[in-house]
Amino acid sequence: MPERPQALFAMTAENVPLVFPPAVLARLRESVDIDPGLVAEDLTDPALADVLARTEILVTGWGCPRLDAAVLDAAPKLRAVLHSAGSVKGFAGAEIWRRGIAVSSAAEANAVPVAEYTLAVILLAGKDVFVRRERLRTERVSPGWGIVPGIGNHGRRVGVIGASRIGRKVIELLRPFDLSVSLTDPYVDENAASELGVRLLPLDELLRTSDIVTVHAPETPETRRLIGGRELALMPDGAVLVNTARGSLVDTDALVAELRSGRLSAVLDVTDPEPLPADSPLHELLGAFVTPHLAGSQGNELARLGLAVVEEAERVVSGAGVAFPVAFEALERGA
Repeated sequence: MPERPQALFAMTAENVPLVFPPAVLARLRESVDIDPGLVAEDLTDPALADVLARTEILVTGWGCPRLDAAVLDAAPKLRAVLHSAGSVKGFAGAEIWRRGIAVSSAAEANAVPVAEYTLAVILLAGKDVFVRRERLRTERVSPGWGIVPGIGNHGRRVGVIGASRIGRKVIELLRPFDLSVSLTDPYVDENAASELGVRLLPLDELLRTSDIVTVHAPETPETRRLIGGRELALMPDGAVLVNTARGSLVDTDALVAELRSGRLSAVLDVTDPEPLPADSPLHELLGAFVTPHLAGSQGNELARLGLAVVEEAERVVSGAGVAFPVAFEALERGA
């Protein structure tokens, strides 16, 4: 059996057994020489100098320390950084790419549960489940079995903001349903939108013509408060805003004002600020359904992230290269 390349975990130690449960870890160790008991939370620790000098593959995750020039100098054999989470922005800089080190991310795997959550809440929002459940819990009076006008998912108009990995997966998951789906994204043209099977619209028109708007744009200076008071005012009465991206993309005060009026409702898995203060009106407003950042990988879904890294490690060892590379140029407009 050929000698396995040296690998090292660089992440918060408590996350290793969650992301790499026994079966996933065992498969990883078939390809690389990695010690799950040796986890680098500080890559400048002198005790790690010997193993870092031999490391060819760095398995990173939440809590990974910054990979600056000094760290990279201490790891001269490093050829791949395999990230077991989404964005690498927090720890990766241009020097990694300058040295020709491959960078891979499990963002594609992490997009799956977010898209599933979004699909679920879109369908439930189309039936007005969230508001009506709260009303029933508060009033304790059932409206009976009569027909409820205005609700349902037959022909419901859904607007997707951002053709990110998650946005594209949401579009894919929505296809089997009888919905009319539109997209806005400054980096997508008509041909690309046609391939996705959606109408491409400017943001304002998408807001005006959507019953449910779901946000999947990245957090950048340009997208801060992308949905403010002016934009919310464009949404039709009774529309629903879904945000699983970042809280900063929505102006919280403006949204609260719309929710108080009863004109709009919202499903928020992310907020600004996050976590919400105990006295935030979003905890109490009838039209606000807030979950504590659950859409991304949780519980048994974390193993999917570890498996994504395992498969990338197998490719690197075989000489095939990574399947989900992160390009430095994409960092600026990525999440």
